[in-house]
Amino acid sequence: VCLADNVVPHEKRVGDAAFTRFFMKPIDRFVVMSQQVLQDLRLFTHKPAQLLPHPLYDNFGEAVSTTEARQHLSQHFNIQLLNNEPVLIFFGLIRHYKGLDLLIEAFAQLENKNLKLLIAGEAYESTVAYTERIAALGLQQRIITHFKFVADADVRYFMCAANGLVQPYRHATQSGVSPLAYHFNLPMVVTNVGGLPDMVPHGSAGLVCEPNAAAIAAAIDQFFLLGAQHFAEGLAKQKLRLGWPNFINGLLNV
Repeated sequence: VCLADNVVPHEKRVGDAAFTRFFMKPIDRFVVMSQQVLQDLRLFTHKPAQLLPHPLYDNFGEAVSTTEARQHLSQHFNIQLLNNEPVLIFFGLIRHYKGLDLLIEAFAQLENKNLKLLIAGEAYESTVAYTERIAALGLQQRIITHFKFVADADVRYFMCAANGLVQPYRHATQSGVSPLAYHFNLPMVVTNVGGLPDMVPHGSAGLVCEPNAAAIAAAIDQFFLLGAQHFAEGLAKQKLRLGWPNFINGLLNV
């Protein structure tokens, strides 16, 4: 049994398809975590496959208060966030398909000029273009960059320092960042690509928008007009759906 995160790579390379077919030959059954991956799988094989939504990442400790989280970031990372200011976080590996450049452009278009963005994650590409664009748009005081690996022990402080999480991806399969946000009760703004809308029902656990700067900016403004409490019930329902018992029972059935 193969648990397939991606069948088609995010960044294509010569020989991908041939190696994928070679890998799949001895596999009897597949488990996928989004409809997008199931569709990609069917380009290569019609062997039995079970769709089980990506379960929660609950191995990073319990949530802490916003005040404690921001104090920790100040003391250990020199990241200064006031207790009363609204903050969004972009979390995870920095790769082109994740649309960080779209998010930076969106921040220049926001009506809410008091909002801050915390970018936290190891870069798999040069960050020069990002920092230069932030400077060109005059966003140095509103966008804080931490282009570094975040250790497991510090994940909860970065997540809990924010009021919400944003995933401005250009394309996606499923995302491990969304289940992480659910664990820490963070509502989300995500783009309408891949499995993200299935993981974050629009208006319930967050907002879904198109993958362009103007749409992302409009969704972020609406997100803070509604307030995080607006999404509390939807978050709780999704946390139950994505709990480990459901995933394990589905896996055992396979």
